[in-house]
Amino acid sequence: MESRPRYDYVKDPAEIYRRSFAIVRGEAALERLPEALRPMAIRVVHACGDPSVTAHLVWSDDVAEKVSAALAGGAPVFTDVRMVAEGIIRSRLPASNEIVCTLNDPRVPALAAELATTRSAAAVDLWRDRLEGAVVVIGNAPTALFHLLERIGEGFPRPAAIIGFPVGFVGAAESKDALAVNPFAIAHVAMRGRLGGSAMAAAALNALAGGVPEEARA
Repeated sequence: MESRPRYDYVKDPAEIYRRSFAIVRGEAALERLPEALRPMAIRVVHACGDPSVTAHLVWSDDVAEKVSAALAGGAPVFTDVRMVAEGIIRSRLPASNEIVCTLNDPRVPALAAELATTRSAAAVDLWRDRLEGAVVVIGNAPTALFHLLERIGEGFPRPAAIIGFPVGFVGAAESKDALAVNPFAIAHVAMRGRLGGSAMAAAALNALAGGVPEEARA
């Protein structure tokens, strides 16, 4: 009869958090970020396990303030995919803010065909009526970020802030470069290059909404 394996590992959730965030603080280059964005960087590093990603973060100086004010005022949060929406910690949203993902709206496939674009991009068109002053979190689709910027240029309402973390090899880096130099003075934070993803995007929003967990604070 084979013996059951036994492993030596940390089981206490608070201790796991404490150690994890202590390691992040010790290894990540947080000094390049303003104080208000360091909790966000810590969360993002924790989400991907790579302290080096802080070197790829770009931001506008007002992004932390804009996100905080928008959420406190009850603004909705728009996401490009369900993975981002599910990664957002509802209890950290200060006004029980609605999280909206229109990707699976039944109107989207026909709209995507009409526009000759992806469903993720077409879904952005359904945000128009509530986009003014909202917080946008894009963690997957470069086409969604490009299309959002195009629509704003065409007269769509302007969100309070855009968190841009689309990931991939085609258009991801370029879409975030476009966000970083957007001519609309929209507050933003982005992960430049191919890196990104839903987990990091949700982590960024979680931190901007409520910092890092109490048990993980130094």
